[in-house]
Amino acid sequence: MNIRRMMNSPHPASTQLVVRSSAYALFAAVGFSCLLQVLWLVGTAVAEPIVTTSIPASEAFISVAKVAQPAVVNISSSRKVVAGTQQPPSPFFDDPFFRKFFGEEFQRRFQLPPERREEGLGSGVLVSSDGYIVTNNHVIAEAEEVTVLLADSRRFTAKVVATDPRTDVAVIKIDAKGLPTLPWGDSSRLQVGEMVLAVGNPFGLNQTVTMGIISAVGRVHMGIVDYEDFIQTDAAINPGNSGGALVNLKGELIGINTAIFSQSGGYMGIGFAIPSNMAKGVMQSLIKHGKVIRGWLGVGIQDLTEDLAKEFGVAEIKGALVSDVASDGPAAKAGLERGDVITSFNNVSVKDSTQLRSLVTESEPGTTATLTILRDKRQRDIKVTLGEQPKEVGQFSGKSLAPGRGDHALTGVAVEPLVREDLRRLNIEGGVAVSGVEPESPADRAGLREGDVIREINRKSVRSVEDFERLVHGLSPKQGVLMLIMRGKATVFLSIKPE
Repeated sequence: MNIRRMMNSPHPASTQLVVRSSAYALFAAVGFSCLLQVLWLVGTAVAEPIVTTSIPASEAFISVAKVAQPAVVNISSSRKVVAGTQQPPSPFFDDPFFRKFFGEEFQRRFQLPPERREEGLGSGVLVSSDGYIVTNNHVIAEAEEVTVLLADSRRFTAKVVATDPRTDVAVIKIDAKGLPTLPWGDSSRLQVGEMVLAVGNPFGLNQTVTMGIISAVGRVHMGIVDYEDFIQTDAAINPGNSGGALVNLKGELIGINTAIFSQSGGYMGIGFAIPSNMAKGVMQSLIKHGKVIRGWLGVGIQDLTEDLAKEFGVAEIKGALVSDVASDGPAAKAGLERGDVITSFNNVSVKDSTQLRSLVTESEPGTTATLTILRDKRQRDIKVTLGEQPKEVGQFSGKSLAPGRGDHALTGVAVEPLVREDLRRLNIEGGVAVSGVEPESPADRAGLREGDVIREINRKSVRSVEDFERLVHGLSPKQGVLMLIMRGKATVFLSIKPE
């Protein structure tokens, strides 16, 4: 009460000093006491894990590295390159003036030898004690000789068993027994943030181990191979790591290191690995059949966009939109139709067309799959017996679509009739060819191109120029258009909207 009163009333200077000093002393004592309690609590919290942790993290890494390193090998490949197929080092050497000025001998000094040997380095993983090794296709592609160097310095000439460029997986074999191996892990159980080790031979530095985490899973649309489902990691991967092992802390092989994102040619914190489940399936098929036998559904599929999801009554932008159905394929026999949206494959939720394609191709031909689809905004299940994927399969893909502007959605689109030869070549009964698309028009912004063949407008068949004009004439300025087109071998939907 004295303090409060003293502080709120006029006092001589000396009295104010005494009161303030007493208050400061009290506050300091209380504050110091609180600080001691906080430090005691923090010290307890910090000390707790140190007491309860029995194995340091470094020892776990050491244990995994000891298991993984002997199973990772150095692969060197070589092939002859004929210089006659290469370009001269400079266009100036083909210029008569420079040849006369410097002389023919000067030019010959800069020419490549007529034949030279090109060397390549990479990594591989021993997956069987009798010498089967999994690596990347690009490590041994076109190689005339493949040499494998083991961790114990033994050297072998390897035989190429088979390769699959569409996943960038290859299998080679050496003649040896009792070799150390890495057990396969289940890549479907990987979690973002999980710690991993990358083992390989970057820049020829054998048995190099780096550490990082799983940065992402299911990376697609990278443009690396046809079938993509990459693990992304920040474990350091450099040239020479290709084909090496990505290992979890259980010492299991969960990926085959394949590529890096780099603007310098070296490590920049983004590396990609083929998931172990995909690599294992491809390897088994290559060893058993000499090729990869993939399941086939017989449909063209594309990703949903926001506009397409609205057109087909899909609440979420998930699933794969069926844009085409092969007339004699498994999907047609099961009753699948163009415009269906596949949301599930054997009780696995389908995120996009890339995931569905992976699920189908990883399935055995002849097996029965259950598809959950949306048709006319109603959900239903369809059972399909998968076939074997033929050699030539049309590639179907969607693209991001942007709204345009104009009096109506098809402003600026010019068409022309298809001749009989075109109809026979495309195996269709009718349609019109796009002969021009006005720049910056709604159709141009949506991705319509000259040469595309228009099959449908708003789910109504277009068999002739007259059909096209009739349907376009009925469009209102604010009405969007759902267009089915053929582009090469692919049939895709385009959603075109006016401004």
